[in-house]
Amino acid sequence: MLVCGVDDAGRGSVLGPLVIAGISIEQKNIKQLVKIGVKDSKQLSPQLREKLYEQILSLVEGYHVAKIPPKTIDKSVSKNLLNQLEANYMAKVIKKLQANSSYVDSCDVNPKRFGLYISNLAKTGKIISSHHADRKYPVVSAASIIAKVNRDREIEKLRKNHNLGSGYPSDPKTMRFIKEWVSQNGDVPVFVRKSWKPVKILLGTLS
Repeated sequence: MLVCGVDDAGRGSVLGPLVIAGISIEQKNIKQLVKIGVKDSKQLSPQLREKLYEQILSLVEGYHVAKIPPKTIDKSVSKNLLNQLEANYMAKVIKKLQANSSYVDSCDVNPKRFGLYISNLAKTGKIISSHHADRKYPVVSAASIIAKVNRDREIEKLRKNHNLGSGYPSDPKTMRFIKEWVSQNGDVPVFVRKSWKPVKILLGTLS
């Protein structure tokens, strides 16, 4: 009996990819995830996430990571379809992993609607969609760690050449980096999301 968990990382960030990750594991091995200390990635330090990442991969039957670039995100946000974009990618991950049941962290205010949409696309097993699934279900907690570590690694690559902080709009260092880039180049770098309100303000494109 294969169980799948799916979660995202970097949804609220103003730069870098939105990462969707999924893991599939034998139902009898889920308790092993709890045993090694798997929990919502936001409750863990980066060092502990890295350590757990390898342990999770040694326990699961399969995993899949999808990285959605800023340009694709911007296109969806302009049509007010960010939730749909995320659901599309979650469905791709679930289809790839072919589990009997899949637990997803819903970004839609209506988890049932979100789950049904994914189910119609994935056509694989049962879909359980819930708010705070990363806290409720160890399989989703594990997926959240896989997503966050992959997302952190992408940001780390960018940090080698740019002093861009955490990548979130609440971070003054991140916004200062974007502001300076815009003043020097008249536009944002390709890894920044143009559709985010703080960026639109900087670019003067907020309507």
